[in-house]
Amino acid sequence: MAKQLFHLSRDGVSLLIETSTGTPNIIHWGRALPVITDPEQYLTAVTEPTPHGLFDQSHRGGVWRENARAFLGQPALQGHRAGRAFSQKFELASVSTPTDHSLEFVSRDEHAGLEVALTYEIIESGLVKVTPRVTNLGAESFNVDGLMAFLPLPDYATDILDFHGRWMRERQAQRVKISVGKHVRESHEGRTGHDYTIVQFATTENASFQNGEVWGLSLAWSGNNVHSIEREMVGRTQIGAGELLLPGEVILAAGETYNAPTVIATYSNQGVDGASDRLHRYQRARAGHVTNIRPRPVSLNVWEAVYMNHDLSKLTALAEVAGRIGVERFVLDDGWFGARRDDTAGLGDWVVSTDVWPNGFKPLIDVVKANGMEFGLWFEAEMVNPNSDLYRTHPEWIMQAGGRTPVEARWQQVLDLTHPGAYEHVLGQVDAILSEYDIAYIKWDHNRPITDPGHFERAAVRAQTLAIYRLFDELKRRHPGLEIESCASGGGRIDLGMIDHADRFWASDNNDALERQSIYRNTSIAIAPELLGTHIGPTKAHSSGRTHSISFRAATAMWGHAGIEWDVTEASELELEQLAGFISFYKANRDLLHSGRVVRVDAIDENAWSHGVVAQDGSRAIFAYAQLRTAKQILPNAMRFAGLEANATYRVNQVEPAGAPGKMQKFDSATWVDGVEVSGAWLMSAGLRTPILQPEQAMIFEVVRL
Repeated sequence: MAKQLFHLSRDGVSLLIETSTGTPNIIHWGRALPVITDPEQYLTAVTEPTPHGLFDQSHRGGVWRENARAFLGQPALQGHRAGRAFSQKFELASVSTPTDHSLEFVSRDEHAGLEVALTYEIIESGLVKVTPRVTNLGAESFNVDGLMAFLPLPDYATDILDFHGRWMRERQAQRVKISVGKHVRESHEGRTGHDYTIVQFATTENASFQNGEVWGLSLAWSGNNVHSIEREMVGRTQIGAGELLLPGEVILAAGETYNAPTVIATYSNQGVDGASDRLHRYQRARAGHVTNIRPRPVSLNVWEAVYMNHDLSKLTALAEVAGRIGVERFVLDDGWFGARRDDTAGLGDWVVSTDVWPNGFKPLIDVVKANGMEFGLWFEAEMVNPNSDLYRTHPEWIMQAGGRTPVEARWQQVLDLTHPGAYEHVLGQVDAILSEYDIAYIKWDHNRPITDPGHFERAAVRAQTLAIYRLFDELKRRHPGLEIESCASGGGRIDLGMIDHADRFWASDNNDALERQSIYRNTSIAIAPELLGTHIGPTKAHSSGRTHSISFRAATAMWGHAGIEWDVTEASELELEQLAGFISFYKANRDLLHSGRVVRVDAIDENAWSHGVVAQDGSRAIFAYAQLRTAKQILPNAMRFAGLEANATYRVNQVEPAGAPGKMQKFDSATWVDGVEVSGAWLMSAGLRTPILQPEQAMIFEVVRL
């Protein structure tokens, strides 16, 4: 215990923790520091002055933020023992190194009868994973009201960048100044939610996608959550995140431990894209990551083609067209089970409806496989319609509190998966379907927020979240190779907890390509593109009524796990040719799209966005230039590129895998679109003069190093 300064460093990031006051205190998280040879000098360098009108000693706070150590903000641990032990003072008991790149600090308050621990692990991509826990050493139970992980921000961090949203418009960026007090983002939906920020950033002034310093926290959790940036009155600033616990959710009996969700901290001195790249590399390094198993198959989901009007002849026609244009996965959506002819009935009865499918799924699956595709199926098994056999038999299996039936949403109640009977019902019925039929993929929906989230009058969001993790894992254990998409009324459950249990996220129920531009741009900051479902929707978007060309829809859908959600039997031969061209281009390039570094070029004109994916070795790239609205000027700004090698020469040429974009000009003067060879430095600074595009049009460019 003599050592008082601990330094973790990897991939350009350092975490410096000192223990001179008997408690861990983080004195640096950010840019990499050199090897420290004289720790005492660093301890001297961070000594705080002692001001008038406050406490009679200087202090450095500490990771537990205890009031007993003169911290006047929210403690990291909040709880009590029937009103006692509410104020703790933890003394460091041990420091260990579980791995070469991790530290664990264990502290105790003998009077309160509590032990707490924080594990810090810096992984290969430079992310810091922070995992808190608390153990009850006393004989009486201890109520945990909250346990968050906090990291310090430098005084020169000035801005907050995070994301808000709603159904059909998820992940919209918002930026505010850091000021004294708290900027708090909470979700009480029982899932991470459409308004979940995914990652909350603090940034330096004028930091952008490519420039400046950013510090971000994300939470590996799919239930209620809280993110917070707080500047104390003394002038110090911290960023924190954790599970938002409802009253009584965690009551520790003697000897029990609450392991809080892991907080994932990302730092970059290369703007938001640098932080994003660390998150993507972390996801891709996991053994079970989807692209480590096989390329992402092009999907056709039939929802916006047929809705619940299931008819074998219609679906056969869809499958035949889909197979002809190169689709690899055919997904049957809602309407196949029980009394589910509309959305008022049937949820909970996961048996194939003989009214719609008198011979089961085999005739359709045979057609799907004969056309070179695998079969996928939709479930929403965390929900139940009151108009269902399940609800009529077991009305007690819903989440509820206060002896009342919760308010309905979409004619649904939430099935209480913490109830053993409900859990086994769902597992058994879904397992039976997957065992009977050759199903490679399931789209799993969660279409309503949870209200009155009680299990026999006890709050149970945490237990419900752990139950769905357990259910997904068990289905995968029983059916090796099964892929699961996390859909929650669109983007309502996208987070860094679910990535270890699901293989794909549905980014939004909104397939309007213009809306999808921002939804995808911001969601992909935290989530690797290959995990995000991005579909070409109908010509006239069902969500907004806007009409878009295939060219624009394809240029929007290409940047994730691409697919189609459109009645392709109504497409013209030209449209089918364009779809086939898009699918062929996507297949030829998905290795790059799903392994390269995602770059977002800082916009001069917010009406036009440029972004792309650059191979890790800088050898090739694909970029898009999207004209979202009419340009501010007659002549558009140059399209600049990012992430290339400055001293290398690149050839750039336009490609039109799904047809040409519409233009607003007398004639084509931008001859470079047919191929130009210039330096990476030129492309990243001066850029190239684009044609004048019509609004809601986009161009695609291939970039190859010579």
